[in-house]
Amino acid sequence: MSCAAPKVPAGEEKKTSWPEVVGKSIEEAKEIILKDMPDADIDVLPAGSAMTLDFRTNRVRIIVDTIATTPSIG
Repeated sequence: MSCAAPKVPAGEEKKTSWPEVVGKSIEEAKEIILKDMPDADIDVLPAGSAMTLDFRTNRVRIIVDTIATTPSIG
């Protein structure tokens, strides 16, 4: 698998982070990220989970740490 950086049109900067998705749903965040980086391999991980230390230019990690609804028995 290649780790080459995606091609970017001349004069444009390649986006490397998406602060505008903080507070959005995972699906909304994925949609926004994929618009900017269609070849992104998006990983959704709970905060504090173990992660590999290798650097991949096509990987974007979404770290989640909030509970969306009240936990209940059932």
